Amino acid sequence: MSNYVQLDVWFQEDKLSALSSVLVEQGTTVEKRMQGVLLDMYEALVPHETQEAIRTRLDKEEAEARAAEEAARKYTAFCVRENGERSFFQLDRTEDILEIAKFLRQYLREEQGPGIAALQTSAFAGMEPVTAEQYDQLLALRMETPDKITGVFDLDFDKREVSTVDADGWKTWPMQDVSTAVYHAYRKSYLRPEQYMSRFLEKLEGKELTSAGHLSVRDISFAEEISEIDSLLDFYMETNFDVDAVFGTHVCTGENDDTLNVYANYDMASGQVCDELEVDLHRADGREEPVEYRLNAVEKATLLRKMNAYCQGQTGQTLKDYSAQWMAEEMAPPTQPTM
Repeated sequence: MSNYVQLDVWFQEDKLSALSSVLVEQGTTVEKRMQGVLLDMYEALVPHETQEAIRTRLDKEEAEARAAEEAARKYTAFCVRENGERSFFQLDRTEDILEIAKFLRQYLREEQGPGIAALQTSAFAGMEPVTAEQYDQLLALRMETPDKITGVFDLDFDKREVSTVDADGWKTWPMQDVSTAVYHAYRKSYLRPEQYMSRFLEKLEGKELTSAGHLSVRDISFAEEISEIDSLLDFYMETNFDVDAVFGTHVCTGENDDTLNVYANYDMASGQVCDELEVDLHRADGREEPVEYRLNAVEKATLLRKMNAYCQGQTGQTLKDYSAQWMAEEMAPPTQPTM
């Protein structure tokens, strides 16, 4: 044990045996009693100021050791969707999309029954359940400290889709395409690990899906001017992605003339993307209906980067600087007319 020393005490064997027998009946041992005696001697003989100084130093060293241990730990987060329900897990180690792909290939080929059960009895058996709120925190940490949260995976066994997060945000593919890609990636043996990953991603090029809860860089683009309403900056989102897949609508069809307007809002006071998109469904008969869409931490981080780039293109200023200028102008007192 760290910071401990061993004391050797010589005692006659028969006496020690007899003493041990008595203490066992009392539910203790010679070692525990000796430790108690040493502690009593320490508290009685060592000055109080010295004890306090030692306690403070040891508490600090223990806290530093715990912090270093936690800093060295890596985590992987999982969301599993099956039978219309979501479950969330945390794994205390690093996993990448290749390992997920290997699992999916075996699962799809063998049809092992419920996906979540197969996952929990696979190489990921160490997963620990977490709450939806804890999973959202892991999503945020993935974008802020990717060296800590090294992987995030959303396995949708109902839709047979798999989503993951990289530096650009969400990416979603059909499970079958992921299975095929990992098969081709490992057809050549004795490659370096990064070569397997490169071959795997090459096979997935052009296979990405648009998926609810996983708005990606390729889904997000803006048009028109940035408008300011009630301390919010409104960004009009182009709807050149599969909006039906994301919002559960039916506008991408010739069966009706419904249209959709989508706005992403930026709160200038907090410097954050608002939690929900503003989605307005315009029915062909003139009715308007709001569609709820709550953003997760990864989508908000992706939107923030895209907003900042668009703002610089439109105004020549960063989002932060443009917001500060706009709020300063709003708070400035009106000028008095000159006589």
